[in-house]
Amino acid sequence: MTPAPTPAATRSLALVAAAVAALLLVTAGGYGPHRDELYFVLVGGDPAWGYVDQPPLVPVLAHAWDAVTGGHLWLFRAPSALAAGATAWLGGLVARRLGAGPGAQVLAAAVVGLAPVTLAVGHLVSTSTYDLLVEVGLLLLVLRALEDPRWWWAAGLLLGVGLQVKTLPALLAASVVLALLLAGPRHAFRSPHLYAAGLVSAALWAPNLVWQQAHGWPQLELAESIAAGGSGTSAGLVELWATQPGLVGPPVGVVLAVVGAVRLARSREHRFILVTWVVLAVLVTATGGKPYYLAPAYVPLLAAGAIDALVWAGRGAARLRRSVLGAGLALGVVVGAVLFLPLVPAEHLHRTPVVAVNYDAGETVGWPAFVAAVEEGLDAAGPGAVVVTGNYGEAGAVARWIPDVPVHSGHNALWDLGPPAVDDATAVVVGYAADDLERWCGSVAEVTRVDNGLDLDNDEQGRAVLVCRHPVGGWSAVWPRLRRLG
Repeated sequence: MTPAPTPAATRSLALVAAAVAALLLVTAGGYGPHRDELYFVLVGGDPAWGYVDQPPLVPVLAHAWDAVTGGHLWLFRAPSALAAGATAWLGGLVARRLGAGPGAQVLAAAVVGLAPVTLAVGHLVSTSTYDLLVEVGLLLLVLRALEDPRWWWAAGLLLGVGLQVKTLPALLAASVVLALLLAGPRHAFRSPHLYAAGLVSAALWAPNLVWQQAHGWPQLELAESIAAGGSGTSAGLVELWATQPGLVGPPVGVVLAVVGAVRLARSREHRFILVTWVVLAVLVTATGGKPYYLAPAYVPLLAAGAIDALVWAGRGAARLRRSVLGAGLALGVVVGAVLFLPLVPAEHLHRTPVVAVNYDAGETVGWPAFVAAVEEGLDAAGPGAVVVTGNYGEAGAVARWIPDVPVHSGHNALWDLGPPAVDDATAVVVGYAADDLERWCGSVAEVTRVDNGLDLDNDEQGRAVLVCRHPVGGWSAVWPRLRRLG
């Protein structure tokens, strides 16, 4: 029989969750919008059951929420901060299911909530923010369902909703099933509730699957592009594994993950959780996934490690040990916050390793200078000109700050929205090589180059702003050549 869980540290876990959310809310307005946020707001204005790079839920909700918040960045990111706080709270509940007392639950919640990956995704509106919350919740519900099979229904419902956010929960679910088959407990497969839950999640996922099938499974093509380095956050094998410690946060997070893995390996009842991490790690490595794909599977390792860490801290020289534990946690929080929250003034970023470690930080600065360069191009192009951009963030920036000018892009789902309505329209083009444009346009002239004024190298810095006149065969003929997934 599974022993009854220890008492929940309800009030303390709520305080940890609130503290994590408060930290993210205080810093939510720093720098500017991320290029993914600009993209979600733009593409979410064209609702569909799917997009070439993701399911529909986050873009559609981001577009609607942006309209409600009036473009105020602090309000726009507030739900992400709350989601990160909720993730911390769930981390504490996972620890409870693994046998943690109130103190270890609080430690687990703090380590999960203040981990670099949680701070990073909680600062932005992204699919990863809600994917992390969904996958941690799914692991908690699996632990509950192994005690009471009726909880499989809740797990199936959450999985189905999560698959409308991101497809990654499918990998985690498959890893859990395989881990249970390999390590047990196998009694789960005798419950009809498990199979009913699978049908629930499949039914909720079905609209997006139908859309993907009708469009030739573009997310598989996107996954191949990411594996080949087609994303700014793509990682090779060495980088994939070298960055894993940074997800959970050294030194305390790394120690807890290792200690938790050892504890789970010795637990007949919970060994499947460690096997889940192993299976998921193999899948992510084999498919060339991004480093953060493994983040949710670390949460139960951290939760299990918190149990032994608190026992260690209470032994001989307890005051010293607790001081060491607290200092290590504080060090990790400070380093993670500096790297993944907008604490360093933007004008000093180029003097720090922040952007080298955190690629996304560079994609939240420099937009005013980019828009000014595009406006200069529009002045040179004359009345009736449109804008064509090489990536979706640039298109999103133009749509936000120059809303009266039609903007188009060949990047991901924006390509599906089609070329300029006027087939021979003059276009201000950013993000495509001049050599290519000389083949596609009757005439090409460079107007200016983007300079963010921060001496910071990001995806837009130094790009030429070009005016393309008389597209060869019209934009409808050029458009197929502009498609890019990544």
